[in-house]
Amino acid sequence: MTEVRVTVDGVNYADDVEPRMLLAQYLRETLGKTGTLIGCDTSNCGACTVHLDGQSVKSCSVLAVQADGSEVTTIEGLARDGNLHPVQEAFRECHGLQCGYCTPGMIMAAVDLLGDNPDPSEQEVREGIEGNLCRCTGYQNILRAVQSAAQHMKPGAAQPSGQAAEAAPVAGGN
Repeated sequence: MTEVRVTVDGVNYADDVEPRMLLAQYLRETLGKTGTLIGCDTSNCGACTVHLDGQSVKSCSVLAVQADGSEVTTIEGLARDGNLHPVQEAFRECHGLQCGYCTPGMIMAAVDLLGDNPDPSEQEVREGIEGNLCRCTGYQNILRAVQSAAQHMKPGAAQPSGQAAEAAPVAGGN
């Protein structure tokens, strides 16, 4: 067993884990963060995408011990004060949720994309979320949701219903 110390969704944790335990398994099985889904377990589908030190990663391709000393944000850590993150709200409003299985990974990838590129073209959104698969093939609504979120996240933009007017946290930004 190896001890890992991580901050997940703003809460500090220290746990002993098997050295080969995946970050996705640690989040789900040890911390109960079941919003992080395991779809393929081979890093092909992106359902397990989380932010590790501000960058989106597929948590089924990262060992929990590799996250030692890091900050992890899961889909459950995006909402603030009872308000959905603008990307979550845009997925809801634009019907980007489909069956919902890919949704957490898609949203985490989209938040990272918008941190790096706050006004992406449709092609840039397609490239930004590649590696995240929607088994319902509902990509058009997902693309619309990401572009809608980008518009709502611009400084001074009107917020979607139920959103606070403060700036939303984003990942990336390099």
